Amino acid sequence: MNGPAASTDDVLMRAWAAGDVRAFEQLYARHKGPLYRFLLRQLRDGALTDEIFQDVWQRVIAARDGWRPDAAFSTWLYRIAHNRLNDHWRAAKHRPAAPADAEARIEAVADPDTPERTLSDFEQRRRLRMALDELPEEQREVLLLRLEQELTLEQIGDITGAGRETVKSRLRYAMDKLRARLAP
Repeated sequence: MNGPAASTDDVLMRAWAAGDVRAFEQLYARHKGPLYRFLLRQLRDGALTDEIFQDVWQRVIAARDGWRPDAAFSTWLYRIAHNRLNDHWRAAKHRPAAPADAEARIEAVADPDTPERTLSDFEQRRRLRMALDELPEEQREVLLLRLEQELTLEQIGDITGAGRETVKSRLRYAMDKLRARLAP
């Protein structure tokens, strides 16, 4: 396990598996915002994100009795999300175009960790979102899991099913592309 948050998640998951509903409520409260933002950035469709977000949590609930602390709870949670996204893309056979109001939808997602937004911050985020959207799906996913969820290369590998060196390579290529795209 990595750090006190992973340990706390592990303790909460064990308590929930034993029937403590409040433990699940704490896990949900802790992970709902980051998970939702991750899914929204992958899907770029609020209604579809809502559907898959609910499905991920339903799968977490259904798998409660079989959960084993082989990996951090967050790794397990994002592996479920990754698999659900893969199911969606296989069913869709293509990545749909971003909806016309994608920018507004992304901005509507509350992010309590940022200070009051200024115009230049808004422009930087808009440019970053556009650059992220241009990345290949595998690179974008690895980058978001590393930067937004602060997962290790090993955890990302567990989630995506890719080896550590592949994850490292995808992350490096994604960062190189973002730097080139965002250079003044």
